[in-house]
Amino acid sequence: MTRFLPLVDEVESELFAALNRIGPVIVSSPLPNVLPNHPYLLFHQTSPLDVDQVIAYLDAGVEKVILPLNLAKEVIGIIPEDRILVLLDVANVSAVSDKVRNGVSGVLLKTPEIDLDMISSISKFFTNSAIHVLSDSSPPPSTFTVRALLGTGANLVLPSSQLTLSATSSTQLNIADLFLAPITSDRPDGLFPTVVCTESGHSLGLVYSSIESVRESIATGKGVYQSRKHGLWRKGETSGSTQDVVSIRLDCDADSLEFKVVQHGSGFCHLAQQSCFGDVPGLPALENVLRSRFETASAGSYTKRLFDDPELLRSKIMEEADELCRAQTKEEAAFEAADLIYFALTKCVSLGVGIADIEKSLDKKARRVTRRPGNAKPQWSTSSQKAPASSSSAPADADAPIRMRSSDLSTISREERAALLRRPVLKSDEMIAKVKPIVSEVRQRGDTALLELTAKFDKAQMSSTCIFPPYSKSSMELSADIKDAIDKAYANIKKFHAAQSDGSTLKVETMPGVVCSRFARPIARVGLYIPGGTAILPSTALMLGIPAQVAGCKEIVFATPPRPDGSITPEVMYVAQLVGASAVLKAGGAQAVAAMAYGTETVPKVDKVFGPGNQWVTAAKMLVQNDTDALVSIDMPAGPSEVLVIADHTANPAFVAADLLSQAEHGVDSQVVLVAVNLPEDHLNAIENEVDKQARALPRVDIMRQSVAKSIIVRASSVEEAIAFSNDYAPEHLIMHLEDAGQQVKLIDNAGSVFVGPYTPESCGDYASGTNHTLPTNGYARQFSGVNTLSFQKHITSQEITSDGLKVLGPVVATLADCEGLGAHANAVRIRLRAM
Repeated sequence: MTRFLPLVDEVESELFAALNRIGPVIVSSPLPNVLPNHPYLLFHQTSPLDVDQVIAYLDAGVEKVILPLNLAKEVIGIIPEDRILVLLDVANVSAVSDKVRNGVSGVLLKTPEIDLDMISSISKFFTNSAIHVLSDSSPPPSTFTVRALLGTGANLVLPSSQLTLSATSSTQLNIADLFLAPITSDRPDGLFPTVVCTESGHSLGLVYSSIESVRESIATGKGVYQSRKHGLWRKGETSGSTQDVVSIRLDCDADSLEFKVVQHGSGFCHLAQQSCFGDVPGLPALENVLRSRFETASAGSYTKRLFDDPELLRSKIMEEADELCRAQTKEEAAFEAADLIYFALTKCVSLGVGIADIEKSLDKKARRVTRRPGNAKPQWSTSSQKAPASSSSAPADADAPIRMRSSDLSTISREERAALLRRPVLKSDEMIAKVKPIVSEVRQRGDTALLELTAKFDKAQMSSTCIFPPYSKSSMELSADIKDAIDKAYANIKKFHAAQSDGSTLKVETMPGVVCSRFARPIARVGLYIPGGTAILPSTALMLGIPAQVAGCKEIVFATPPRPDGSITPEVMYVAQLVGASAVLKAGGAQAVAAMAYGTETVPKVDKVFGPGNQWVTAAKMLVQNDTDALVSIDMPAGPSEVLVIADHTANPAFVAADLLSQAEHGVDSQVVLVAVNLPEDHLNAIENEVDKQARALPRVDIMRQSVAKSIIVRASSVEEAIAFSNDYAPEHLIMHLEDAGQQVKLIDNAGSVFVGPYTPESCGDYASGTNHTLPTNGYARQFSGVNTLSFQKHITSQEITSDGLKVLGPVVATLADCEGLGAHANAVRIRLRAM
C-alpha cells in the first residue's frame, strides 16, 4: 500500500535504491536509463502529447502516468483509468469535469501548503481515487503531518532533495521514518510482526521488526530484524545465510510488515531448511531441485540428459503440450500440465530463469496497454481452427456433429433473453489504441509509411501506392462467364440505386413570403474499402461503387489489399472501370483508411469512407471520423456478419440450413440465429441434420464448425413472438421462411435487409438482386440504414424571404432573439424592418 511517493531526479544513487525497496517512485519524462520498479512517470509539458509514446512507456513497465489536466483529457478512454493520475494545482480542482474525475485513478495535487481541511474536502470530491499531495513548503512536513494527511485519505509526495538515509533533520526526512509514519504496534515492546517470504510469495518465517531494524534494512538492502532477546539481528551474520531484500510492505491495517527476500545459503530456518514451516513444496521445490541438478547431476541422470540435449528437451516440451491439449478430464489435465511444467521449467533453469523471473514477466504483460491479437502462428493455426470449444481431440472434431445451441422463449428468464440478444463485446477502445500508431504513421509520413505498412501487413513489396485510369486491359482479364455475371449484377444494382437518387428540390412556403427549400448534392470525394483476406469481394466493389456513381461523386477511390505480387484482383479492377473509379489504392487495413482520410503524396483525400472490414478497419474508421483534422465521416459502425432466419412449418429444412451456412462461412465470429416457430422436434432435427451434412460438403467447413457451434436456435410459440424477438435483435440480414411471408413484412421494424419467402436466399441480395449488401451489424439496424444512394449525397437547405414576408416573420424572430439575449440577431431583423 502506497503511504508516500518520492519524486526522484537521480536514479543511480544509494537513496534511490533504498526508495525502490519500499514502493513506487515518481520519475520525470523521458524515462531514465535505469528503470525503477513500477515507476510513476510525470509529464511536465502542457502540449503536445504523443499518446503512442505514453502507451509505449506503460508497456515498458511504467505503473502510472501523471498528466496535466489538458493532456489527461486526451488519453481518457484510450488508456485504462487505473494507469492515469491527473496533475492539478489546488486552484484548478473546480475545473475537473465528471469525465476526468471518473476517467483517472487519482490526483497529484500541487499546493503551496498542506491545508488538511481543504485536502479532506478534495479527497471526498475524488471518491475512490488516490490523492497524492506535493507541497512547495520548506522545511518538509513532520511525520505527525504525514500521519494526519493519511487520515484524510491522502498520501504525501516529497522531492528526493528532502529525503535522506541519515537521521531526520529540519531540512530532510529519513525515508524509514516516512515509511513507518502510519505503523502502530499493540505489543508492549513496540515491535512489529514481520512475515518473511520469497520473491514468489512463499513463506519463510515470522520474525519481528523495530524502527531501527527497518531503517537499516531499507538503507542496506539486507535482511535485518529485531530479536526479542538479543537486539538487532542481521540475518546470516554468523551462519552465512544472508538475505537480499527485494521489497518491504505494510499491511492494510499498518500494524505488520512483509519482507520479500532472496534467501542465500542453507535456508531461512535455524534448522538449515528453507522455511521455518518445513521445506516449501510445489514449484519452488521443483525449481530448487532443477537448479541443484543443473550444477551437480551425474552424467547418467535423465535431468542431466535434458540439460545436455536441447533438441530432446524441445521435443518433450512439444510432446507434453500436445498431451495437455488432448486432456479430457480434470485429472488428465492436472497430470499432463505437471509434466509440461517440469520440462518447461527445466528449459528456463538451463537459461538462468527462475519462477520469480516468470512471475515478473507475467506481471509486466498484465500491465501492458497494447495487446497482441492473440492469433496462433501459421504452423499451429490449422489445428486450432479445426478444434471446436467442446473437444480437444482432432479426430473427434472431424466426427462430431456440427450443431447449434438451443433456447425456448417461453421458458427462459428476462436476463437469459437479454443474453440471447447480446453480441460479442467489441472492445473498441482497445482496438483504437492499437490502430492509432498505424494511422499516425500514415498521417505523418505519407506514402513512405503506407508502402512500409503494406509490405508488413499485406506482404507485398511495391514502389507505388495507387493505380489511376485508364486501367490496362491486362489488369481486368476475366473469363467471359464472370464478366457477364458482373455486368448483369451491375445493371440490377444500378437500376435499383438510380431509382433512389434524390434529384428534386423540395419547396415549402411556410408563410406568405417565406419559402424554404431543400436540395441534394453529391459528396464530392468518397473512399470505398473493399476487403480482401479470406475471400475476394468484387460484390462489395459493386455495392459501394454503383451508388457513388449514381449519386454523382466527383472522385471515387477504391482501397483493397493487394496480392503478394502487388497487383489487384482483376474482378475488382473491372468493377473500378465500370463505376468510373478515379483511383485504386493498393492497401488494406487501418493504413488504407488513414491514407484516404488524410491523403498522402499520391493518395487522394476523401470526405467520407465506406465499406466493411475487420476490427482494425472498423477501429481506424471510428478513429479518423472523430479527428477534426481529418474532416471525414464514415458510413456506419460494423461488426461480424450476421443472419436471423424465422422458420415455420412451411420451411424447407435444406433451404433453411443453406441460408444459415451462407452467413456462418464468413468467419468464426459470424452471428447465426434460427427462430423456430412451433416447429416439432423432427422438423428441427431435419434442419440441424442438413446443417451438418451441407457444412461437411463445403470448402469452408473449418470456419463453419466454429461459428455454428456458437450459433443459437430460439424456439418461439408464434410468428408475432418470433418477429418481436427479431426486432429486438435487429439483424443485419433477416430471412423469412413463413407462410404468407410477404404479409409479415409490415411487422418488421429493425433489420438491415429482409429476404421474403423460400426462394429469396440472402446470397441474391449479396450479389445481384439490386439491393445493397453493406448493412448495419451488431444491432445497429435499430438506428442505421444500409448503404444506399442517399448515403453518397447530402442535403442543403435554403430560404428566400420577401419584404412582405419579413414584415410578418421579423417581429417573431426579434422577440425570440431578445428572449435568448442575442441582440445582434434581433438587430439584423429590425434594421431591415426600419428600412422598409
